[in-house]
Amino acid sequence: MIEMRRAQLSFGDGLIREEVEDLREDWMIQADKVLEDEQLVATVCEALARRHPKSRSRGRRATPADVVLRLLVLKHVRNWSYQVLEREVRANLVYRDFSRVGGAKMPDAKTMGRWGLALGPQVVKQIHERLVRIAQAKDVTQGRKMRVDTTVTETNIHYPTDSSLLGDGVRVLIRAMKKITEIAGEAGAKLRDRSRSVKLRALEIARAARAKGKHSQDKLKRAYANLLNATSRVVGQAKQFSEEIVQGVKRSTDVVMQLGLEGLRQEIDAMVPRVKLVMKQTRARIFRGDTRTEGKIFSIFEPATEIIRKGKAGKPNEFGKMVKLQEAENQIVIDYEVYDQRPSDSNLLVPAIQTHLEMLGRTPHLVAADAAFYSAKNEAAAIAKGVKRLCVPNRSTKSALRKREQKKPWFRRGQKWRTGCEGRISVAKRRHGRNRCRYKGDNGMKRWVGLGVIADNLINIGRAIAQQTTQAEDTRIVILTRFRHLSRANHTPPPTMPAAFSILLCKPRHMLKNMLFAPKSS
Repeated sequence: MIEMRRAQLSFGDGLIREEVEDLREDWMIQADKVLEDEQLVATVCEALARRHPKSRSRGRRATPADVVLRLLVLKHVRNWSYQVLEREVRANLVYRDFSRVGGAKMPDAKTMGRWGLALGPQVVKQIHERLVRIAQAKDVTQGRKMRVDTTVTETNIHYPTDSSLLGDGVRVLIRAMKKITEIAGEAGAKLRDRSRSVKLRALEIARAARAKGKHSQDKLKRAYANLLNATSRVVGQAKQFSEEIVQGVKRSTDVVMQLGLEGLRQEIDAMVPRVKLVMKQTRARIFRGDTRTEGKIFSIFEPATEIIRKGKAGKPNEFGKMVKLQEAENQIVIDYEVYDQRPSDSNLLVPAIQTHLEMLGRTPHLVAADAAFYSAKNEAAAIAKGVKRLCVPNRSTKSALRKREQKKPWFRRGQKWRTGCEGRISVAKRRHGRNRCRYKGDNGMKRWVGLGVIADNLINIGRAIAQQTTQAEDTRIVILTRFRHLSRANHTPPPTMPAAFSILLCKPRHMLKNMLFAPKSS
């Protein structure tokens, strides 16, 4: 049964909170208050309740929704695996208090993994949008400025080569056929294990690829021909196993085992087209010299992976998905997007301004981006939407007027502020693991990026609120101190804090500066 929060705290919960109250980090104190938002917890509760029709009213009491939210956020704040999250929270009282686990039993890693799947990318997006609105309500971000950039989040795959992809396909198919043989016995077609042969061909290809000269190229082609022949035979055998399961030749009398056979058949049916596509692109590259095969894949496990070139000297090719990050003041990411196919950066600027308007209710006064986002059409559209300062350089311009415009102080300041986006991307990759996605599939990629953005925003919101509190306290002390000195000079009693503020509100700005920051009278 799903509930939003635990109805009653235990004795251990209060004891833990009292002991660790002064041990929490500054951002944790404010983030703890932000995560108490009813709408955030209700969003998670609704998602968990949709797993089963009677989840709201039947069954044992499940982990409360606020604990689920906090544990998932903590995982991505620290960039831990579910196993490490389980161990750290069990052993650390600060994390127990922050996650609201308290003195209760810590859920295991598999259970927490199911929570992430239950939320899905749509719910993660809703949580992010709610956090942005909380940041705006607490005056952390006003929406006067906007900067946007793109980066790559890599999928969790090895560097793709034709021989390694063929080897992966053969390994997966033979493993599935071995499991089928264990369940169904010797009925039907007999399995021939070609794993050793394929492995030897892959080693032969690796040796030939390192050598130079025409002879080595001929040897490389022969090795690839042998590898393709062995892979083709394995694919044919896998298709035969799948057909025999459908026909009932390979079957089990046990219901559970039969379900296992069906699952293995579905795995084979999903993998065979991918292996055949790898065979097609290998033949095109090796024997015809065509490196641009239509529908080319770079992993049989993550077939949606794209090759992206961002012009980096250290990593010219990245294998993953293009991600857009859009920020406002105080480094708050107000929108993120994982693209199914890489778009041109110049097509993203105007939609980003529109998203900013929808999220924060105002058009940004200043918009900053790098030169890849520039086009004359974008510049006209941004100005038409009400942007006053568009700091997007045009590197290829020959116009003297445009060059003078890009040298103006406000343009240079805007470009300096834009470079903070590079730092935000770097921090997100190092601190929250956004350089490589550890979840599987397209939905896994969107959940990984979304939860990383939420974790980063939560830290920045917490720090900004803590800084606001400190500045407000410092201002209060300055005002009271200054009025005490003025009272001593005038031989009058010092006013109370509300009275002091009333006096300040009635004074012009230049007089306030003289009152608060003029030298103190002796």
